Amino acid sequence: MTTHALASHVDRRRRALTLALACGPALVPAAFAATAAPRVPILVYHRFASRMLDSMTVRIANFEDHLHVLHQLGCQVISLAAWVAWRLGRERGERVSLPPRAVVLTADDGHRSQFEVMAPLLRERGWPVTLFVYPSAISNASYAMTWAQLQELASDPLLSVQSHTYWHPNLVRDRQRMPPTAFQRFAASQLARSRDTLELRLGRPVTLLAWPFGLGDEGLARQAQQAGYEAAFSLGNRSAVAGDSPFDVPRHMIVDSVDARQLAARLEAAFADKAAS
Repeated sequence: MTTHALASHVDRRRRALTLALACGPALVPAAFAATAAPRVPILVYHRFASRMLDSMTVRIANFEDHLHVLHQLGCQVISLAAWVAWRLGRERGERVSLPPRAVVLTADDGHRSQFEVMAPLLRERGWPVTLFVYPSAISNASYAMTWAQLQELASDPLLSVQSHTYWHPNLVRDRQRMPPTAFQRFAASQLARSRDTLELRLGRPVTLLAWPFGLGDEGLARQAQQAGYEAAFSLGNRSAVAGDSPFDVPRHMIVDSVDARQLAARLEAAFADKAAS
């Protein structure tokens, strides 16, 4: 396909998507009023490709449709750090607020397509993203970024690299299999080694954690807090609210079966529902 034909194809997809969204309920009000305690959709992606490779792959065309939806709905993409600052500020009783229709973008595991596909598309729009990385894969696994690629991304002020433990173990399952003292040492090592490696390699502070497989528990939350993390993120396919535990913040898992209309519905449900403080 020529460059001109590709551009025409993308333009047709966007016009069709705009029409499809317009045929649904009114999605973009004329003016937004800030809400004191909003529900904030935190989306998590993994890898991208031109075609489906596995259950965690999102096709590039579908991802572009998702970005178009965010634009059409008037979403304000904020950094995960901004959401954490808001959440902790409310806990301290500070008068803080978020922009209306706030959305957070994240991606897990350090896949190379985050460097090749995701980052350039978000950079075009000036939208921030947080990558949760487990360092053992970087420059080692065939699917993962190299340290040079991750360092390039980390140099961008719109992009943050945070911890996904050191080698992505299922910590909840491992707790059941290991003696308590041995497990505590193992979990502490996974939390500290990941943070220390990323800070050393990238020269940036690491204060946020995504639980591998989205699985944590109260004991792990205490260990993460003791290790110096400010917040930790799980899964749950619901939007985050101020009342969530800062070490069990839910994210929406986005896979290829989530099309543009489904994503729009999830976002509108969050924006329409004011959360309790």
